[in-house]
Amino acid sequence: MKAHQTPFQLFDIEALIGPDERAIRDRVRAFTAEYVRPFTQQWFETGASPVRELARELGQRGLLGMHLDSHGCAGASATAYGLACLELEAGDSSVRTLVSVQGSLAMHALAQWGSQQQKDQWLPKLRSGESIGCFALTEAGFGSDPAGMATHARRLGDDWVLDGAKKWITNGSIADVAIIWAQTDDKIRGFVVPTDTPGFSARDIPGKLSLRASTTSELRLDGVRLPGSALLPGARGLSAPLACLNDARFGIIFGALGAAQDSLESTLEYSRNRQIFDKPLASYQATQLKIADMAVELGKGALLALHLGRLKEAGTLRSEQVSVGKLNSVRTALAIARECRAILGANGITLDYSPLRHANNLESVMTYEGTSEVHQLIIGQALTGHAAFR
Repeated sequence: MKAHQTPFQLFDIEALIGPDERAIRDRVRAFTAEYVRPFTQQWFETGASPVRELARELGQRGLLGMHLDSHGCAGASATAYGLACLELEAGDSSVRTLVSVQGSLAMHALAQWGSQQQKDQWLPKLRSGESIGCFALTEAGFGSDPAGMATHARRLGDDWVLDGAKKWITNGSIADVAIIWAQTDDKIRGFVVPTDTPGFSARDIPGKLSLRASTTSELRLDGVRLPGSALLPGARGLSAPLACLNDARFGIIFGALGAAQDSLESTLEYSRNRQIFDKPLASYQATQLKIADMAVELGKGALLALHLGRLKEAGTLRSEQVSVGKLNSVRTALAIARECRAILGANGITLDYSPLRHANNLESVMTYEGTSEVHQLIIGQALTGHAAFR
């Protein structure tokens, strides 16, 4: 048997990233090897993971809000953040989701639109992992169409009173602070809501077949009374939460490829060692054809992700380009995970091998932060000039 390459070596991806980005990637890879990979089977089986402990470890390594430049955040490059997401999701999508929700959603909203008091109170604790944040936009009847949300905030003297419900909220039941988006008489506005405020309640959503290691919750707001200072002063209209989602989608572009990379590399290792009719599975043409096709798609996805990272660093990345990346990466990753599961045969349905777990998780990744259909329509509008959402 000749020496073999990894899929990323085939494309010489290493030559496209700088030493600082490589150092961050390697640090996150080491974190994942120690704190994620040994426990993924247990987390999937039990449907729970130690989110608070993981957050503190991530915070100690500067990975929460790492791409922000505020209150001690590292201000890392977009590409470095993307590579971190790739390595985390190679372990499990739930851990990358934790980092995305904490940094790209909750912390991003505070850093971009919060008052100085709100930033000072929450950003240091969220950055360190001492506190957990969640981001509550989606409702049971309003996912792809958040503008129709029913949650409402009304003025009562100098205070605000919130009523409504949110669903599919990552970390909702364990969060210390929630960024809640609600209808007001002055467009959709954001509110910083400590979760111990009377009238706020949360429960976990049971029976999940995907992202089982992630805490996913439903929130209820029953007359939640907040001071006027709870309003995010710089956020007015739906463009603010959508900008946060766009930041999270960027991380998914890289993250989903991590699930694909891990699926393919683990399957390559298996195929080299699995003997069938006295030959390694990897030595059969049918196996090599599948592996070659998957490696090409993974490499193309990585090249696109890196290109979009450089555009983001230059300040020229457009929202429809983010949609191109998210749509491509998740489609590619899901197809690779499924094909890898098939190559593994019966072994592929067990938690001893990662592809089916990754495929299950990617079903959620395909849905959240904009379904595939939503991103197709964003791209379609960019190409035709016509909106076709209704």
